[in-house]
Amino acid sequence: MDALTSAQLKQFREQITPYVTFNEAEWIVFIQHLSVASYKKKQHFAEAGSICKHFGFVLSGSVRYYHIIAGNDVTGYFSFENEFVSSYKSFLTGEPSINYIQALEPTTIILISKKNMDAMLANPMLAYKMERFGRLVAEHYLICYEGRITSFITQTPEERYLKLLQTGRDVLQRMPQHYVANFLGITPVSLSRIRKRILVDHK
Repeated sequence: MDALTSAQLKQFREQITPYVTFNEAEWIVFIQHLSVASYKKKQHFAEAGSICKHFGFVLSGSVRYYHIIAGNDVTGYFSFENEFVSSYKSFLTGEPSINYIQALEPTTIILISKKNMDAMLANPMLAYKMERFGRLVAEHYLICYEGRITSFITQTPEERYLKLLQTGRDVLQRMPQHYVANFLGITPVSLSRIRKRILVDHK
């Protein structure tokens, strides 16, 4: 783990503004609890059966969340630049994670350890804002989870794919297609058919 650069801190501060804002004195104390780590492609941020000891923010790159089911890995979610990453239940409770989080490409992540999070919650200068930050992050994860479940109930695979396209075609081009198919709950062959149909419809 390394120290953060001024550019990395600026990016992080801008992106967490909807969740928490700090005055300069608070910011100086807050950043003392941060570190940054680089992950190689396919390196794990979190692993099933182990406690997730960090909450992260993706500065660059991307990760996928997956489970091992009957010997096969099944992708359930992704996090990209300027998004949070954690096996959050494990991080909060200290219980082993039930999923894996793996870098899809070289990825740089800002880290807050559970020990440092607890220290900030105990710090009178930061306690109130960190409580609010933690609550809003938990709400963020709940909204993402509910949206994911709802999409499988109310949308077709093609509609889910079109929604994924809205995140940016450049993002999808960086992801192996069998992971995208996993995420959509379909086979790679079905995904190929959907992509061809969309191309035809937009000609």
